[in-house]
Amino acid sequence: MSNKQQFKIDGFSCANCAARFERNVQNLPGVKDAQVNFPAEKIVIDGEVSVSELEQAGAFENLKARSADEEETKERRSFWHKNRLQVSLSALLAALGWTFHFILHDQHVLPVTLFLISIVVGGYAMFWQGLKNIRQLVFDMKTLMTIAIIGAALIGEWGEAAVVVVLFAISEALETYSMDKARKSIRSLVEKGPKEARVITNGQEEMVLVEDVRIGTEISVRPGEKIPLDGDIIAGTSTLNEAAITGESIPVDKTIDDPVYAGTLNEEGLLTIRVTKYVKDTTLAKIIHLVEEAQGERAPAQQFIDKFASYYTPAIMLLAFLLMVGPPLLLNAPWEEWIYLGLATLVVGCPCALVISTPVAIVTAIGNSAKQGILIKGGVYLEKAGKLNSLAFDKTGTLTKGMPAVTDILPEDGVSGDDLLTIIYHVEKQSNHPLAKTLVSYASEHLERLKDLPIANVEAITGKGVKADINGETVFAASPSYVQEHHPHTLSEVMQHKLQRLEQQGKTTVVIGTSSRLYGLAALRDDVREEARVVVSTLKQLGISELVMLTGDQRYTAEAIGQEAGGIRVMSNLLPDEKLLEIKSLKKKGKTIAMVGDGMNDAPALARADLGIAMGGTGTDTALETADIALMSDDLKKIPYLIKLSRKTLTIIKQNIAFSLGLKLLALMLVPFGWLTLWIAIMADMGATLLVTLNSLRLLKK
Repeated sequence: MSNKQQFKIDGFSCANCAARFERNVQNLPGVKDAQVNFPAEKIVIDGEVSVSELEQAGAFENLKARSADEEETKERRSFWHKNRLQVSLSALLAALGWTFHFILHDQHVLPVTLFLISIVVGGYAMFWQGLKNIRQLVFDMKTLMTIAIIGAALIGEWGEAAVVVVLFAISEALETYSMDKARKSIRSLVEKGPKEARVITNGQEEMVLVEDVRIGTEISVRPGEKIPLDGDIIAGTSTLNEAAITGESIPVDKTIDDPVYAGTLNEEGLLTIRVTKYVKDTTLAKIIHLVEEAQGERAPAQQFIDKFASYYTPAIMLLAFLLMVGPPLLLNAPWEEWIYLGLATLVVGCPCALVISTPVAIVTAIGNSAKQGILIKGGVYLEKAGKLNSLAFDKTGTLTKGMPAVTDILPEDGVSGDDLLTIIYHVEKQSNHPLAKTLVSYASEHLERLKDLPIANVEAITGKGVKADINGETVFAASPSYVQEHHPHTLSEVMQHKLQRLEQQGKTTVVIGTSSRLYGLAALRDDVREEARVVVSTLKQLGISELVMLTGDQRYTAEAIGQEAGGIRVMSNLLPDEKLLEIKSLKKKGKTIAMVGDGMNDAPALARADLGIAMGGTGTDTALETADIALMSDDLKKIPYLIKLSRKTLTIIKQNIAFSLGLKLLALMLVPFGWLTLWIAIMADMGATLLVTLNSLRLLKK
């Protein structure tokens, strides 16, 4: 049985450091496995380990560990805040050194001394770690920089060595800044949840930590306060801003029995709420957990870069060594000149910008999408969304509002309206289908007196309806396709015409009868979402070539809805497993397809598609669990936004890789001419890091 522990880790400065820490922890006694989530600053460990052991494993970076449940007590400080005095002093000493160098010329003892002190002050920690790395044959950026700086000093280039130390510290600060900026999306989500709740006990109010509030407790929330925990309203009415969950700032009216969610803002009225979930199980907590997990997942592009970097750094070291010894030995070239070029090549080879080129973009995009009410469960799904060329929609609750209303009750000749409603009530009451619930509610409202009928042998007709025995006779309430397949003789010509007319109006029809006679028809209408037509048009403009609606409705009903939604292709009369077959068929044609549904009756199709997108994640745990991407609000406009964001992210990742490798390649092209200096080398590295950082942060915009 596995014993998993989770810890928060403070102090990561780069992805390489996180990877090294992960390896160190994996080698601790009692640890079976360890996985670092660098963006979320967490580690999950399978095994027994203490905080002190973790901090020992992270001593190379002075990492600090604490339990994942423990609150952060100290204010978070950036790399620059922690090291600004050290870096500033090093920069000042280097500047003074260069000033006296130009005044006193060449190797005068004063500028050399200033450069030496600058190097020690600014690079002590890096040298110490770099020397350890060399002894352990670990080749990372600190190893490269240590060799380059010591080498430069040994050949008398004290000034350039000092500048490299200062600029490397600035480059490291940039890398940390970019990840901190990207992580702010998670921290902003965490900060949306209140720390205390106003608990009502015997009519008295008392402020209690949310961690101590139990299910069933009654809490009070005043106007202008945030809801501390998920629950149901038991007194009061108000409007709530649910932007923390759905990304939509439009106020939502709430009254008694309506659900409310932690982190949402009570704008107007005083509410009394009965708590339904512990703080760790609230919708907001689940969102935070999913976003943290997603940001830790390595996307295919990131996996490629990580693998490439593992070969890139040793290759650069080999190239630098060959430059140092090759020309002097083979061509009798000056040793000092080529050692200098080799050292500059080492600096160019620092993989900082390359390593952060993908994760900083993905972390930023996932965090920003969460604030817009779109939960992307990992970089792999973000990439897939950017490559989509086909979309399949479920009908009910996706293209339509999911709130069907009864429009027609048409009894057969000889059957009264009340008798038909009574049969509908008793048969459909046995079903959990949304349409059945609507019919039952309608019947109970419109019947003055509800007769009791003996019901037995209730049986669901998969994907078609329900049947039950009433007074020894089997009565069905089913789809027209079921009746036409099993009892076509019960449909008179008049009823068939009525049925066709209802379906052409986009209505869903339920046929009620027995094997020998028809009782009548019930028709329901689920209106198409207002935004559906605009969204379909936008998707076509984005190059989504295949748009299809998969539904169990009859052909005429489905086609009417499809036309109203913007003219998308329709596949009708489908059972849940047939929706799955349609998804498979589209994939066989080479389509990259997403299935959009509610995450419940279309779960198999969601799972089979290249990308499963569930709508309405606010109210259903199923949507959060089954889909690759969950839209927290019932807003189709989020789908084009998602595709645009994903494509923009893919473009930025490609640009980042081009920036990080391109600048280094340009610098290396100076080597044959002997023009590459340590100044140019470190500026190329820092410039690439700066470009990658600024480019990735463009994803913070809406």
